[in-house]
Amino acid sequence: MRLRDYTPARVELGRAGVSLPTRALLQFQLAHAKARDAVHLPLAVNSLVVELKQHGIESITLASAARDRDEYLKRPDLGRRLSDDSRERLSGLRADYDAVFVIADGLSALAVHRHAVPVLHLLLGNLDWRIAPVAIVEQGRVAIGDEIGERIGARLVVVLIGERPGLSSPDSLGAYLTWQPGAGRTDAERNCVSNIRAEGLSYAAAAQKLLFLMNESRRRKLSGVKLKEAAVLAGDSMPNATLVSDR
Repeated sequence: MRLRDYTPARVELGRAGVSLPTRALLQFQLAHAKARDAVHLPLAVNSLVVELKQHGIESITLASAARDRDEYLKRPDLGRRLSDDSRERLSGLRADYDAVFVIADGLSALAVHRHAVPVLHLLLGNLDWRIAPVAIVEQGRVAIGDEIGERIGARLVVVLIGERPGLSSPDSLGAYLTWQPGAGRTDAERNCVSNIRAEGLSYAAAAQKLLFLMNESRRRKLSGVKLKEAAVLAGDSMPNATLVSDR
């Protein structure tokens, strides 16, 4: 039985003497290049704004305290808080919101460009909540959603963000959910639905799981390790998403 029929992992690569075959080596180098490109790809903010508008979704553009991509990669702490200008832009949005969705580039803008809007469209079509304008954040990390949610008065925040690229998944999207977002929230107080992409968790399955988590979070007024995902997937054969804390 061939293991490669069941996994995208690099197994049964063969050998040429004491080394890899040329084809396997070139495929590895290509995958590595795609992963590096995904990390450095800039977020096409204007395209996201237009795409959201086409679905009738209002948005606001923000940026983290990281001035550029190089600083963002070297200073993760700066990616977790808003720039002064973005804080000022949010000042007029404060209201009594049930939730706010944040789209952040994270470590793969490619994942955001491919998957964020379709997932968000499915979610909003099934929520009768008071939702804040979607926050699009450049150079953002997961925890920046805590500041956004706290500043605009949202009881729950969901951050759709590009996950760290792997050698077989440069475009994996993650969704992080936090109840009562604010300063001091820990990784254990979040839930995550991960591996949202064509070869992983489908949009429909991801939306179903997130809707379950959001409704349970609001009902029980908590999130994180105390909130277990138990949604039954109807008509979807994809495996369950992994629930992990913020990385």
